[in-house]
This record gives sequence, structure tokens and C-alpha cells, in this order.
Amino acid sequence: MERFARSTNVYYVEEAVRGGDENKLEVSVVGPNLTRIVPSLREGLSDDAEITVEKELLARFFIERDITQYIFWYYTPLALAVSDHFNPALIIYDCMVDLETFRFSPQSVREREMELLRKADLVFTGGQSLYEARKNRHPEVHVIPGSVDVEHFRQGRLHAEDPRDQVRIPGPRIGLYGVIDERMDYVLLEQVARRKPEWHFVMVGPVAPGSQYALPRLPNIHWLGSKNYDELPAYLAGWDLTIVPYAHNEATRYLNPTKIPEYLAAGKPVIATPITDVLRLYGRNGLVSVAGTPEEFIRVAGAELEVSDHSEWLDQVDEWLSHQSWDKTFQRMMYHLTRRLKEKERTMHDVSPLVAGH
Repeated sequence: MERFARSTNVYYVEEAVRGGDENKLEVSVVGPNLTRIVPSLREGLSDDAEITVEKELLARFFIERDITQYIFWYYTPLALAVSDHFNPALIIYDCMVDLETFRFSPQSVREREMELLRKADLVFTGGQSLYEARKNRHPEVHVIPGSVDVEHFRQGRLHAEDPRDQVRIPGPRIGLYGVIDERMDYVLLEQVARRKPEWHFVMVGPVAPGSQYALPRLPNIHWLGSKNYDELPAYLAGWDLTIVPYAHNEATRYLNPTKIPEYLAAGKPVIATPITDVLRLYGRNGLVSVAGTPEEFIRVAGAELEVSDHSEWLDQVDEWLSHQSWDKTFQRMMYHLTRRLKEKERTMHDVSPLVAGH
């Protein structure tokens, strides 16, 4: 979105927060031409009333800002509920996860996604598995995985002062960051941690509601909570290995973890469980080690911790990263976006007016 904002205004509408004194939009400028909008709703509104209020707030915002030519870019089909009264020039569905597979997803997810697929002009998917699941449900589906800000995460290769909550954790450190939820294989993590008490697992990220009860509580597993994007390279710099310990369940069926290229940019070896897109993108070309059981994990991690020179692997990583920039991803998206806009414009011009006659 920062790249789109170089040439146009971008408004990023987030999920509503509840409990405010009045119904309003919290509007803040977060970068050049980039504005964050968070609906703030009074407590006690029914679901239908919340939708009505959000629709009115957004409509008023468009009128006040004189926004008449616009594109809608959806990351979740649930946003249709508060935006289906608009008439955008183009609708894009950027499908990064399959929300329907998540345990606590609303029942309306399936219907909303079917509606969004009917309305969308373009569908992007964050991985090959998601593409295969959507390719027959829309005529314009394209695989465009999330990219990586290489220079930002390359700071993880440099010596950095340990963050305060990490400095006292001994090594070797095996780290993970991201949303901690039902996708994680807590059994695998706990078994490895019990068998290797000298290894310390640093877990950075927010814990999803309901998942806090599943977290293994051991002296060598450190749950550090949520961190800002800018803080992540400093944590990475102090890790010896990184992990992507996802379970095999419905929530990981179509997963293509965006954290893997970030770990690689930081120059940190990665051990992941054998999720389909992980094997396709990273495992088969030797960028990432794969381990599906505690025994495999201990063997692979132990071998990685013994390696003192990763230069050959890093050369391979950097060659792969050279093709993964956000600029190239943006160019691919812009190509499809401008092509579809032109096609729609031609269609509008080619339609003859309907003339009533006898």
C-alpha cells in the first residue's frame, strides 16, 4: 500500500473497536498519502446496528473527502458487510488466508466470500494452494505471494543490542514471531522443549483469544508478547535459529507463511513443519529445513546449531531474495490492475444505450 500511495491516496480501513463514547471514525495519517481509518462504536449496539452505523460513517467520510473515483481492495470478505453500498471502479480480493478454516470464524464467512468472488474484478492469492482452491471460482485468479522488505529484515544479520526482555534469555535461542493461534503445533513445541531444556524458545507475537490456554509453560519457552514491526530485526539478530512449527489442520491447509522470507532476509536458518506450500516454495530448493516430528526437529536443529559457516547457504538465499522484492510484486499487481481497468472502460464504451420504442 505504501507503493500505491506514491501516486494516489490510500485509505486503510480496519476492523471496528467498541466501547467508545460516540460513533465516529478515528482517522490518522501514517505516511505520505496513507491514512488509517478505525471505526469507533458505542457499546451496546446490536450487530445490525453496528453495520448500519459503519456504513453511514464511511459514506459520510467519502462525501466529506470528495472521493468519487476509487478502487476497493479487500483482505477479508467480512468487510463487504459495511461496504457493499459503494460503487468502486474496481474490486480486488487479496486472499491471503482461508478464513473459513479458522475455528472461531463467523458462519457468514462462506457466504460473504462467495459474494465477493461474484463481485471481484481480480483475485490475488497468497500461495499456490489457495490459488488451486480458488482458480475455478473466478476467471481472474493470480498467485502473488506476500513479499519481503529485504533491507529492513537484513538488519537481523548485524550485531544489535538485545531488547530488554530478551537480554537475559540464554542461548542457543530458537525464535518465532507472528500471531500465536490454533495453527501452531503446541505439542511439537512442548515435546522438543522438554527433551532439550538447554535450548531456549523465544516466542514473539500476540496470542489469539482462546489460544492462551494451549500454550506450553516451560522454563525454556519464553512468551514475550506483541512487538512493533520496527522492533523485529533486533529480536532476530539475537536468535540462532527460527522456526515455523505449524500443525497439520484445516487452518494451515492453504498456508504460505510470510514470515519465512523475512527470516531468510535476516540470515537465520529456518526449520518448518511440512506444510504444502512450505515444501513447494522453500523445502525442495534447500532454503528451509523441514521437520515433522520432535525427533526430526531435534536432529535438524542440532545439526544447524553445529554449523559455523552459513555463507554458501546465504548466497543461495540472497539469490532467491533478489527476485522477491515488494517493488516487483507491486509491478505485477499494477499490470493486472491497469489491464482490468482498461477492459472495464472498453466494455462501458462499447455498450449501446437502451432505447425504448414501439
